[in-house]
Amino acid sequence: MAVTAAMVKELREQTSAGMMDCKKALVETDGNMEQAIELLRKKGLSKAAKKAGRVAAEGVVESYIHGGRIGVMVEVNSETDFVAKNEEFKEFAKNVAMQVAAQNPQYVSRDQVPANEIEKEKDILREQALNEGKPEKIVDKMVEGRIDKYYKQVCLMEQTFIKDPDKTIEQLMNEKIAKLGENIKIRRFTRYEVGEGIERKEENFAEEVAKQIQS
Repeated sequence: MAVTAAMVKELREQTSAGMMDCKKALVETDGNMEQAIELLRKKGLSKAAKKAGRVAAEGVVESYIHGGRIGVMVEVNSETDFVAKNEEFKEFAKNVAMQVAAQNPQYVSRDQVPANEIEKEKDILREQALNEGKPEKIVDKMVEGRIDKYYKQVCLMEQTFIKDPDKTIEQLMNEKIAKLGENIKIRRFTRYEVGEGIERKEENFAEEVAKQIQS
């Protein structure tokens, strides 16, 4: 059964779980709403969503350096110092730092992407679609689909986790929220790459990091 946006919206309203978690649950249950709700509850993801509004002001600043060429610092927050000292929480923060090193996101989530940048990207995508000879009446729909792909490239939360391509960083975070029982937030990150901004022979260090992490 095809999973529609309306079905995802309905499930999200009933469980407060993340959009991607709702979509995945519906796919796994072949569109059965009751089974999807039960699946989300079993995974603790509906409970995780309810914790999302709670203040997370503790946490850690984690770092990752790859071969002296790429360096990353991330701030990941929890509600209490107790969870911040938990080994699984610290491992999650380290994985986030490695993700940033490998995939070079520009923002934590799509709400941080400036509106003018999105409009600029839409203009480029619209022009590309027209140049491909696509009918003008379907171009806007195509642009929206391609913008979603753009978000998955530039937004950390929507990127595929480098250690498990079956889940996004947002899904990984929600799993940790459900397991540790506290709200968790990836607040910010900084990424440095040797020679960044200096004209030189191109070397894809990010691709090198991803390959080594996955091996």
